[in-house]
Amino acid sequence: MNKTILQAFEWYLEADGKHWQRLADLAPELKGRGINAVWLPPAYKGAQGKDDVGYGTYDLYDLGEFDQKGTVSTKYGTKEEYLQAIKTLKAAGIAVYADIVFDHFMGADEEERVSAVKYSYDNRNEAISGEEEILAWTKFTFPGRKGQYNDYQWTWHNFSGVDYDARKKDHAIFNFADKGWDPEVDDENGNYDYLMGCNLDMENSETVAQLDQWGKWYQAETDVDGYRLDAVKHIQFDYFVDWLLHRREEKEEELFVVGEYWSDELDKLTNYLDSSGNLISLFDVPLHFNLFQASNSNGSFDMSQVFAGTLVEARPDWAVTFVDNHDTQKGQSLESWIEGWFKVHAYALILLRDAGTPTVFWSDLYGSPSQGVEPVGEDLDVLLKLRENLAYGSEVDYFDDPDVIGWVRTGDFDHDLSGYAVVMTNHLGGWKEMTISAVHGGKTFVDILGNNQEKVILDENGKGNFPVNDGQVSIYVNEEVARKWNE
Repeated sequence: MNKTILQAFEWYLEADGKHWQRLADLAPELKGRGINAVWLPPAYKGAQGKDDVGYGTYDLYDLGEFDQKGTVSTKYGTKEEYLQAIKTLKAAGIAVYADIVFDHFMGADEEERVSAVKYSYDNRNEAISGEEEILAWTKFTFPGRKGQYNDYQWTWHNFSGVDYDARKKDHAIFNFADKGWDPEVDDENGNYDYLMGCNLDMENSETVAQLDQWGKWYQAETDVDGYRLDAVKHIQFDYFVDWLLHRREEKEEELFVVGEYWSDELDKLTNYLDSSGNLISLFDVPLHFNLFQASNSNGSFDMSQVFAGTLVEARPDWAVTFVDNHDTQKGQSLESWIEGWFKVHAYALILLRDAGTPTVFWSDLYGSPSQGVEPVGEDLDVLLKLRENLAYGSEVDYFDDPDVIGWVRTGDFDHDLSGYAVVMTNHLGGWKEMTISAVHGGKTFVDILGNNQEKVILDENGKGNFPVNDGQVSIYVNEEVARKWNE
């Protein structure tokens, strides 16, 4: 079975507390569309309460159960609704992956006086003050939960820094006492251990123990099938090894795990894979930026190089491919939105390939009404159906032209009428001579997307000339498939 993940949220979802119910209701539809795994947003209470997308972690044990930060429900619903959504999705044959945010806490309940050193924003290795006492929001008592599930209270000892001194009202990066920053993190800004909020100190044994204890509780409560790990470039590279091994032991099976390491530098991604024990796949950020450039280059991007320098090219078994996500949406911190005309190209490049595990973004499937973003539409559904039913057999690439590229899947005997030919261009149209397989010799192939009306009759070796129009994608399948799907 070809795995296809849905990122089952976007940044601008309405904060109506109904998303868990919505996903439960959608479970049969998602399965029918070819989705067999979902990545859910962070489910715990954030500092902004019902308006928090989930990345401003406040209380890991509050999954929408306690009156904290002005609400019982999270943005997505209550704990009961969350657990029910997971059960419903899993019953429909859809694996469920949870979003884990271990970089920082936010929204502390009390202030503490702590000795700290101020560091340069652009070079976190450069101290720009001596040691001084600051007033930091670092004590988390979770008064609304009253110790249920876990009575541990977090203090400045659990963190290595903050970005605000409440005494002087000074916004800067402060490192506590003589802790320093974790050395094995991304080297952007000298050292990118600190990202935001109260930075978790993974050198503190109590911090590590508490996160592990929570993981055991959470795995038992939810029975999720895997994890998406947030902001791993800012967390000690080998931190998650023990945490994940413990979760595997508890579930007594493999867990699918993907980390977000936001860098378009391939060597940084491969170094992380090596440093984290090959337990964690990574999102293919370099591929996203290649797709972004292709969609914004007015046809000048060299399509033959679309996979150059990507994780899916270098480490295909550890690459999770994607087109866009909640951070690349317009108005967000990592904005790099793939233009609409290129969306089908981009999804064909991840869904119809053998290598990598593709992720479909919620807004591309369902739109983002508040942003005026329409769903990609029927073509995306066709690609999902193709992946589920026909994306089998060997793969042969014809990436020999800067504009018009193509590839074929030969199909196999286990999947009726499987195999296809893909041809696309970001500039002028043309054609590509490609061989699918002699198994298909003499058969007629047609563009299932309907962009090109020409029928291609393969010779006895399964070879044909496959045309594509200016700026378009055409996917040629056995005409019997097209007839069946159109009935």
